[in-house]
Amino acid sequence: MSENAKIGRRTLIGALALGTALSLSGMAWAQDVLKVAAVWTVPVEQQWASRLHNALVAAQERGDIEYVFSENISNTDYERVMREYAEQGVGLMVGESFGVEQPARTVAADYPEIAFLMGSSLPPVEPNFATFDNFIHEPSYLSGMIAGEKTETNQIGMVGGYAIPEVNRLMNAFMEGALAVNPEVKFSVSFINSWYDPPKAKEAAFAMVDAGADILYAERFGVSDAARERGILAIGNVIDTSADYPGTILASALWHGEPMIDKAIADVKAGSFTASDYGIYAFMEHGGSSLAVDEALAGAEVVAAAKAKEAEIKSGAFTVEIDDAEPSSTM
Repeated sequence: MSENAKIGRRTLIGALALGTALSLSGMAWAQDVLKVAAVWTVPVEQQWASRLHNALVAAQERGDIEYVFSENISNTDYERVMREYAEQGVGLMVGESFGVEQPARTVAADYPEIAFLMGSSLPPVEPNFATFDNFIHEPSYLSGMIAGEKTETNQIGMVGGYAIPEVNRLMNAFMEGALAVNPEVKFSVSFINSWYDPPKAKEAAFAMVDAGADILYAERFGVSDAARERGILAIGNVIDTSADYPGTILASALWHGEPMIDKAIADVKAGSFTASDYGIYAFMEHGGSSLAVDEALAGAEVVAAAKAKEAEIKSGAFTVEIDDAEPSSTM
């Protein structure tokens, strides 16, 4: 059986059974062993979901929580799955509401005793719907600096999933970083309108290489494959794939889900969880994001300049502005 087939059959599964449901009239947040459920529209191997899934698995392995999850859930089925978990007495529900904002918020309103921590581009809602986003714009800026120094054609191709704030801000920060060190660089920007379609992302990347790009920004899976096949460099996003693409991944802006997940778990257990924006825990100062760079590919001088700017970011001497506007091609 292929890996994709295995993934496709893993729906509505988890590591542990949830056990006896709590009474909805009680306070689910007061559980001795916090029961956490996550609902993903993509495979848990997908880079964005994997950061949070792995953090939740780690919390379970420490004995902090009992964790179950569902993956590959369609937008039309998302609300039903959320309600099933809510009825089973979870204390914290994690997921991605970007494509299901209203249904997810409706479920949260119907279960005020449950804490919801949902990826969203919209504001939190009292009393229990907290939001987050992967604010890794700071290392994205740094990876842009490295790409701007290394491009020889002054053309960089960028392939993203959807033109939503969560993606836009990373691309914009990357572009600003590249322009800061190389004002001559131009960008080709494309969105595939999917979170997980490697063949489509790869096809878009090939077109950019054919047009002259010698570095690719891989916001989606499939782009790094195109870079490897054409013998050029790629910039990774969210996870470090350099071991899978040796000699191809120049640098990556990494997201670490543990600071945010661990904070949310602690807040729920302490009874202090509020409908706030947990996205701040992705900032570099909280350890929620970092830069990975292949020094052999980038060169010591280029790495040193990026590290110096990183120190300025962490100290507060330099601020990477958040720009959620849709980026445009400049070539």
